[in-house]
This record gives sequence, structure tokens and C-alpha cells, in this order.
Amino acid sequence: MDTKPRVVCCIGDIHGYMNKLQNLWKNLETLMDPSDFETALVIFLGDYCDRGPDTRKVIDFLISLPSKYPKQSHVFLCGNHDLAFGAFLGVLPSPPDGSPFSETWKEYEMNEEREGWYKGEGFENMHLQGRRWAGKITERYNPMKMTEYQGSIYDAGPTFTSYGVPHGSADLMKAVPDEHKKFLADLVWVHEEDNVCIETNEGIKNCKLIAVHAGLEKKKGIEEQLKYLKAKDTRISKVQALSGRKNVWEIPEELTQTPTIVLSGHHGKLHLEGLRLIIDQGGGVECNPIAAVVLPSQKIVSDVDKKAVI
Repeated sequence: MDTKPRVVCCIGDIHGYMNKLQNLWKNLETLMDPSDFETALVIFLGDYCDRGPDTRKVIDFLISLPSKYPKQSHVFLCGNHDLAFGAFLGVLPSPPDGSPFSETWKEYEMNEEREGWYKGEGFENMHLQGRRWAGKITERYNPMKMTEYQGSIYDAGPTFTSYGVPHGSADLMKAVPDEHKKFLADLVWVHEEDNVCIETNEGIKNCKLIAVHAGLEKKKGIEEQLKYLKAKDTRISKVQALSGRKNVWEIPEELTQTPTIVLSGHHGKLHLEGLRLIIDQGGGVECNPIAAVVLPSQKIVSDVDKKAVI
């Protein structure tokens, strides 16, 4: 007897846009077969905070999903923005070798003045990315995004505002509810699945799936990368698998031996090529939609869709 392939919904970067998230969720619920939606594996690809105005509401929504949709399975990946938010709040695991978080500053200390790293309460033993996240960048314009920076290099200003405190204020540590801190602390840096089906030009393929916010480094061993990602190794100043660009775009050759889908957000693009799936149509830009891809069909659904059938 044929078993129907499991449906996997892969949801791109949300970046604090609650209305977009709600509309996307409604469209998925409307456009998918009800039984498929009810039992889907839903993988959120990270970057829930910053840029958009409603980080607090977005996290409330995500926290509510397991009780509202008990038959679904939910995976919440950590994005580079979420790691930095968690670093500021002090919810990251301690470095496994017992070293202080201040060791993570050294590699990038030449950027401290330009990026205006946070120097307020609690900075003395804060991971590098927390200091960058809550800092005050001296430059106004972000040439990559073609927008003005919102407070810090991470555009974290709107996240502070969503919790009712000014950007860069240590009061955020008290303003963020414990359940939000737990959500950020529990985010996974990588997620693996076996037996995920995907429609290709050669028919349906049964694959392994690795979901990670930015991708896997092409020139590093997969086993080594998966080990530090699963361990959430906070000795690393800048986690390339969560924040890299060109170096994590392609599927490492090592993974081509066994068909493996590599699934990410992060890159500000919607890119589906072979088994490399990048789902970040929004890029945190207000005028762009946020998107999801549904497997095995590879159908794209966005928050602005009105009519489509999966």
C-alpha cells in the first residue's frame, strides 16, 4: 500500500512582521488540503525579530502554535538575528570550554567603534553578537539593504520598541517575558529529517533534509559542522551556518553522495535549485512578501496570495 508523502511547510524569515505572518498562515491553511495542513511538519527558518514592528507579537504567535495545532510538528530554527537577541538577554548556553563570552570579541574588535557595540549594563560578559545587536551604529545607510539602519547593525531598534523600551536600553532584559526568553533559548541551530519527499524533473525523490538558517560551509566537513551546530557552541564569534553568505550558498559536495535537501532562509531571495532551497522572499523589507515552500510539491505560498491550489 502506498503511503502518502509527509507534507513539510518551510516558512521563511519573518522579521517582526505580524500581519504578513498571519496572512501567510491563513493562506497555507486555506490553500492546502485540510488533513495535510493539520498534520504538517512546519519548519520556521529563523529571524523572527528586528526590522518589522511586531517582534513581541510574532513570538507570541509562534509560541501558541503547538497548543493550537497539536497534530502539527513545529521546528523553530535559530537565525543570526535571534542568536544576537538571545545573546543580549543572556539566554545562550555558556561556552563549552568554560571561557567567558568576552573571548568572542577579540576576532572582530577592530569593528567595535564603527558598529558602536553595546557598553551598557551586563556588557562585560556578553557574547559578541549581543553587543553588536544592541549597539548604536554610527553609519546611517545600509548599502546592502538600501535602507537606513534602525539603531544597530542588526536593525534591532523595532524589537526594543515592541517591548516598550528604547533601543539599546538594558531595561529590555526585564521587559522580555520569561516564555519569550525560553523560546529564544530553545531555538535549534540545525534540524535534520530523514525521508522527506520532493518533486523534481526526474520524479519524486526521497531525501534527507538539513535545515539551517544560512546554509552549510562548503569547505568544512559536514560532521564537524553538524557537531558544533547541534551543541550550540557559543565559543564561535560569528556562526557562518547562521550568518554566512557566498560561503554557505551551495550544497557541500560531501552531501551529494546521498540525496540531501539543504533548506535555509537568510539570503533575501527565493531560490529553488535542485535540492538547495532558500526561502527568504521578504529579507525583512517592508514592501516584500514573506513566503513558504510546501514539500513535496515545491509550491510557493506567500502572504499576498489570494488564489492558489496546492
